[in-house]
Amino acid sequence: MRFLDLLARFRHAKSGNVATIFAVALVPLIAFIGCAIDYSRTVEIRGKMQAAIDAASVGSVARSSPGFIAAGAMTTDGAIPAGVTDATNIFNGNMSGRNGYTLTGFSADVQKIAGKVVSTVQYSATVPTTFTSIIGWSRLAISGTSTSAASMPAYIDFYLLLDNSPSMGVGATPADVAKMVANTSDQCAFACHDKLNSNSYYNLAKTLGVTTRIDVLRTATEDLMRTAKQTATYNSQFRMAIYDFGASAQTAGLRALFALSANLDNAKTEAGKIDLMSVNGQNDNNDQDTPYTTALAALNSVITNPGAGTAAAPQKYVFFVSDGVADEYNPGGCKKPTNGGRCQSPINPALCKTLTDRGIKVAVLYTTYLALPTNGWYNAWIDPFNAGPYGPSPNSEIAINMKSCASPGFYFEVSPTQGIAQAMSALFEKAVADARIRS
Repeated sequence: MRFLDLLARFRHAKSGNVATIFAVALVPLIAFIGCAIDYSRTVEIRGKMQAAIDAASVGSVARSSPGFIAAGAMTTDGAIPAGVTDATNIFNGNMSGRNGYTLTGFSADVQKIAGKVVSTVQYSATVPTTFTSIIGWSRLAISGTSTSAASMPAYIDFYLLLDNSPSMGVGATPADVAKMVANTSDQCAFACHDKLNSNSYYNLAKTLGVTTRIDVLRTATEDLMRTAKQTATYNSQFRMAIYDFGASAQTAGLRALFALSANLDNAKTEAGKIDLMSVNGQNDNNDQDTPYTTALAALNSVITNPGAGTAAAPQKYVFFVSDGVADEYNPGGCKKPTNGGRCQSPINPALCKTLTDRGIKVAVLYTTYLALPTNGWYNAWIDPFNAGPYGPSPNSEIAINMKSCASPGFYFEVSPTQGIAQAMSALFEKAVADARIRS
């Protein structure tokens, strides 16, 4: 058979059409499948690289990171080289051992900006292809960016004003009050620190194992120093000062037990020395031992203006712990009847407003003034503004004035069955959280 005849027969044959069409269609099908494989591999690599830069940006602003710690020592905003190094190392560590890509660009920028540590990490890379190279795409380009920010903890100065007047010698719980009443001839619940009498009720309380309010306050203040040390991110982030109302009735007024310092171990040691004001017998200093007016005015003069929460300009907080009743010579400013100029009344909130008007936060811990029905002095002078229908009330004038003294959200009342230590820690944690929001 001639060649021309064979060619004619092939041209007119129909049995091979399917194979021919399939062969022609197979080329784009293979290309499509190849593209899908290359694309899937590229997406997988891009996901790993994105995870790596996410880890780098987040890790470089973590509170324990070199960059975050370095930012705490900076007095101005700006770049943080230690953070850049840390971000780079985190990225490299996460991508170690991975292949299938070529890194064409990487950058990390870590900055301290307005009280925050901000990290931005970027990368670009190419992924070689296998199938799509047939149609001219020998590599695919990928890139990504990740930004993380963390608020820096604020630097805060805490000024503790602790009531150590004789009324803080009352039993810490109703059971302690009852034990003192049962063991004193005049049914007195107060364990006053009478220096002239070795048989004073102060010593009796110690002998009986009675826990007084001042005992609890001492322990709570020690615990607060421990909490502050454990909470601090930076050295010298928290400074503490401790004040009371004086060593004795004769010297009643603001007394510094511990000057403002970041040495919280020393602060804890000095807190362990907190004790009742001593008196030289009945009517010493006319028993005017809770001088709110002079003490708070003196404290206001001690505290410098608050800042934004930086190391150079810390925020300022006053922690005021008291049972809320003034006992002082104040014939012209007392809102209650006086006895020869002796003013016994709930605290005047205007004394705290002087502080808060300057931007100082005032945290008030009101140790509920317990009802002392067997005490004639209490019944005559305190009960009229303390009693609710069943004893001391949250709506008593004392409680209302103490709450008015506090900055919004910084008032705690601690009843005899609650913990002063827990309340002080809660106030501290709230102050730290509030300071971070403000900074």
